[in-house]
Amino acid sequence: MKLKDLTPEDIDAMSYDDIALMILTETKKKLKINDLFKEVCKYARLSEDEYVEKLPAFFDVLSTDHRFIMLENGLWDLKAKHSTKVVIDPEDEEDDIVEEDIEIEEPEEEEDENIYSDEDDSDDIADDDDDLKDLVIIDEDDEQMV
Repeated sequence: MKLKDLTPEDIDAMSYDDIALMILTETKKKLKINDLFKEVCKYARLSEDEYVEKLPAFFDVLSTDHRFIMLENGLWDLKAKHSTKVVIDPEDEEDDIVEEDIEIEEPEEEEDENIYSDEDDSDDIADDDDDLKDLVIIDEDDEQMV
């Protein structure tokens, strides 16, 4: 189905990226983000103010949607129309780092200090006994009664 055949209610129910997908599919052109969103706004019946307000969010959607790809010169197209070719240059291997060239600095030894406490450690043993004096153990049967 083509965009021109859709009712306004159908278009209102569509997301902007779905409308953009149909536009790029039907026109078979690569478009700049501004032009593409203007087309989306035309079909979605959005005002110029809404265009300006929603353009950054539209860019975010297109950049994260796996169906779209940004090409050189800021043009957008459908990712399905493009393939990726990886070329490995064998001459790049001479740039490899030789292990002997790496200098490893040994970290300086620091004294272990308790950075989590501002208190004096001498009375920690006495404090441990006090922490447990109010501890109460409740069985599952007792818990139901509470």
